[in-house]
Amino acid sequence: MTDETRKPDPIPAVTPDLTRPYEPREVESRWFAFWEAAGVFHAEESAADTRPTYCVPMPPPNVTGSLHMGHALMTTLEDVLVRKKRMDGFNVLYQPGIDHAGIATQTVVERNLAREGKTRADLGREAFEQRIWAWKAESGGRIAEQQRVLGASADWKRSKFTMDPDQNVAVREAFVRLFEEGLIYRATRLINWDPVLRTSLSDLEVEHEENNGELFEFAYKVAGGAEGDELVVATTRPETMLGDTAVAVHPDDPRYTHLHGKRLVHPFADRTIPVVTDAILVDPKFGTGAVKVTPAHDFNDFATGKRHGLEEINLLHLDGTMNENAGTFAGLTRERARTAVKRALDERGLVRGSKQHRLTVPKSQRSGTTVEPMLSTQWFVKMDGMAERALAAVRSGETRIVPDEWQKTYDHFLENIQDWCVSRQLWWGHQIPAWHGPDGAIRVARERPAECGEGWTQDPDVLDTWFSSALWPFATLGWPEKTPMLEKFYPASDLETGYDILFFWVARMMMFGIHFMGRAPFSRVLLHGLIVDETGEKMSKVKGNVIDPLDLVYGATFAEVMEKTLPGAPKDEAFAKFKKAYPSAATMESGFPAYGADALRFTLTTFPPSNKRIALAPKRIEGYRHFVNKVWNATRLSLELLGDFVPAAPGAQADAVSPSPYDAWILSRLAHATQLAHTGIDAFRVDEASNELYRFFWYDFCDWYLEIVKPVLRGARDAESTTPAVLAIKATLLRVLDASLRLLHPMMPYVTEELWQRLPRPTAPGAAASARRSIAFGPYPRAGVDADVDPVADANMAVLQSVVVAARTIRSEHEVHPGGEVKLTLRCDSAELRALLGERLEAVRVLVKTDRASLPTVEATGGARPKGTMVSIVPHEAGAIEVLLDLSGHVTKAKELSRIAREQKRIDKDLAAIEKKLGSKAFAEKAPPEVIAEAHGQQRGLLDAKARLAEAQALAEELD
Repeated sequence: MTDETRKPDPIPAVTPDLTRPYEPREVESRWFAFWEAAGVFHAEESAADTRPTYCVPMPPPNVTGSLHMGHALMTTLEDVLVRKKRMDGFNVLYQPGIDHAGIATQTVVERNLAREGKTRADLGREAFEQRIWAWKAESGGRIAEQQRVLGASADWKRSKFTMDPDQNVAVREAFVRLFEEGLIYRATRLINWDPVLRTSLSDLEVEHEENNGELFEFAYKVAGGAEGDELVVATTRPETMLGDTAVAVHPDDPRYTHLHGKRLVHPFADRTIPVVTDAILVDPKFGTGAVKVTPAHDFNDFATGKRHGLEEINLLHLDGTMNENAGTFAGLTRERARTAVKRALDERGLVRGSKQHRLTVPKSQRSGTTVEPMLSTQWFVKMDGMAERALAAVRSGETRIVPDEWQKTYDHFLENIQDWCVSRQLWWGHQIPAWHGPDGAIRVARERPAECGEGWTQDPDVLDTWFSSALWPFATLGWPEKTPMLEKFYPASDLETGYDILFFWVARMMMFGIHFMGRAPFSRVLLHGLIVDETGEKMSKVKGNVIDPLDLVYGATFAEVMEKTLPGAPKDEAFAKFKKAYPSAATMESGFPAYGADALRFTLTTFPPSNKRIALAPKRIEGYRHFVNKVWNATRLSLELLGDFVPAAPGAQADAVSPSPYDAWILSRLAHATQLAHTGIDAFRVDEASNELYRFFWYDFCDWYLEIVKPVLRGARDAESTTPAVLAIKATLLRVLDASLRLLHPMMPYVTEELWQRLPRPTAPGAAASARRSIAFGPYPRAGVDADVDPVADANMAVLQSVVVAARTIRSEHEVHPGGEVKLTLRCDSAELRALLGERLEAVRVLVKTDRASLPTVEATGGARPKGTMVSIVPHEAGAIEVLLDLSGHVTKAKELSRIAREQKRIDKDLAAIEKKLGSKAFAEKAPPEVIAEAHGQQRGLLDAKARLAEAQALAEELD
């Protein structure tokens, strides 16, 4: 059964009375339950379903997590894409799931154990794993439920966890295949070590911080040399000299030619170390030009040691304290050992000075501790071949990265990739499928080999979380089995994710997908930016600027918000930090109202996804909550105007009536908005689609079309309500409203479903109301189907709008009472324009609010300006249009002169300020061209306003 033939369960009961304010919480929970029960999100695997497919794998959030604004943005953008494709008639798979997040999850559970005074060693591996599974069962589904709140239309019945049994099968299969192909190997190498978590880290899990440090100089005595023969080295880590096995100099450095081949005396160990020449490691211009070489504790030194066959001496225990190779310094922490070694060198008279130095410190993303290069035996995956194929897939266009500026970053990473250390010294994760024998033999297999009997133990390490995540696009579809889902939905159409995991996840999925499936896993990789606070700062609890998206959906007091952001902090301190981060929310003393999921979603869609930083302002969400209300109220008004109107059934004959010019125009604007919505969403410029739909619905539909047809439809008598002309207007009104709700549905699914279900539709005799399909099945409107662009109608309406705007501006500037009816005269030389305006005088009267007793007049240009009238000139290629508004009786001389004086004072003040800025030499020389151009524009606007005041002064003198 396809989505086209599936009949949803009976729709939830809706309240026929729309006069109540929109309550998002009540509507949203009701419709999401309906969509799930009706199978709206179901992806069909049957080969009989021949619809085109569209697949988006959801980036699986960590099981440790709760919803944050990054998830909200990701969920919203992905859901817009999949809902639109579903409405386009595609068989859609939005694949959900959760990642086991090895290090992060184990850290959380160990922290909980610590509160009980226990460690994982106290429990043992099996009991500890059971503890994590229990914790996962309790909290793991929380984020999926939160994503449902946001309206994520994923096929939730197919949700996967990266440690589900079938996912474990896929991970083992991938590991064994790579091992059998010679692409996974075990080796003793220098790796990144986290002394706090006591596990290896990949290069991508290490962040590099710039810190102030010290460049410390000390001397090595030359073995067998004369008194004073020494070689001075400079280092930022004196404690590692305990593991030095050489000192390197540049072969072309004349300062040290006499020391080539000599040996140096280690001051704390009973050994000597050689002086080696190495043009790769040594920069003669840095420090002293002599570099101490510690192969076991520096990646560059490790490579140097391999080139020269140097001994590798490990100085550290797994917890980062000094081991027995450190001699008398054994047992000290790294920091204390540094101080002790410097003191001991000073006591031996070997210190030669120090100076401040800016250095890069590697930090663990996971624990925040300083990462230590450590010699360790680990499992590695060879990357070169897979990286080349992943690069070729993007360069050939098989996969496209959007925005394309990120391709350079992707290329740089893969062109410089190192072999991937995939083993982790943890207990939570996919245990490596390798067994070690008592004689040192190793067997790698999908299951424990029969020959691995007594004395054989499985490798205790687990795989890096990203190893299983790299299989996500195909393991979730049943791989290594050849399933119908795999056949139908691999490769995926789009992957949408944050640019910050382009290396961690995207590149690895590309490599594994091509290797195991023979094709790149995605047609497009769509990257969005980072959600930051209103001032551009990254969200963090330390800064007090974190916002829980569910607080925005459901509402929350500031006390609740502050407790999440800065738990335990004084209220005043927390609120001060929050107001600094979100200045637009400073007046919201009581907290966030319930904006609802639709308002939050629509807000997030209005930001260009390509922005690297997306600044969130609560006031902006408030503005789009007003838009949700606008959609609600406009639909209520439209349904009132439609009355008991029932549209003709498809194919039925209707009376031939030419559409009114306003109907032709609104259908043309609908077609234009539809085109932009299609191209915007399909090109991952969701912001362009959302902003155009906002403009179309609020401005074209509500501010103009509804205001024009409202008096016509309200004024129609019962006898006239069925005339062809009235029915034609109602048909257009319903057509545009229906299409508008469908256009907006991907961005704001809840309110559009609620309202769409209320629209009148042709009903066959005896048809059940429950047979009505969901708006989620569309179809998504298309220009040429739902409406056509009509350039003539657009141009004619533009004339009407310019005249109305000019008249309204005069009313506003002269502070005419909103209820006041004015007399309007239009003058122009063009007979064509006079005819056009003459046909639209009723609309002009309604929109400008002119005298009800008589329509505005249209006449040829000429004659003096009547006493008491204000004139505005509307330019047009056929000739200017004069808009004359009689203000007699609406504005008194005293009131007008008072207004002019106020405005004159304001304009003079603003004009003086802008002219001072423009006259500043510093501004002219330093300001960007666009800023200078903007200032000149402000100056012109003020001068124009001053000229209008002069005209108003003349008018005022004519008033009584």
